[in-house]
Amino acid sequence: MPSVFTWTVRVYYEDTDAGGIVYYANYLKFFERARTEWLRSLGIHQQDLLANERVAFVVRSASVDYVASARLDDEVRLTLAIGKLGRASVQFVQQAWRGDTLLASADVKVGCVDAATMRPRPLPDLAAAKMRAA
Repeated sequence: MPSVFTWTVRVYYEDTDAGGIVYYANYLKFFERARTEWLRSLGIHQQDLLANERVAFVVRSASVDYVASARLDDEVRLTLAIGKLGRASVQFVQQAWRGDTLLASADVKVGCVDAATMRPRPLPDLAAAKMRAA
């Protein structure tokens, strides 16, 4: 079973829609934050990869299922696990929870690209090793 990373966010007024619930697209922002914090927890800094390796991560696809609504001031627990680690991509399984209530789940595929050409390229060796060990 893959290890699970957890990151918590608070719902702010700016995250909600006119009905007072989290706007659906903001779950993608929450999931992005969790992926960034996961990388940071592994000692992988995206700015360093860009400056030193000339690589960047881009979202290739995202599929989200919305189950329940979060509201202003809710604490949302975001979970992340690697579904598949490829040569030049990572598939993430992510979820958003309020307590024991599943709010949303997502499958997100992220590709590694050459920053100059935006063409796929293999994950840097050290980053890939850290991801495999996570």
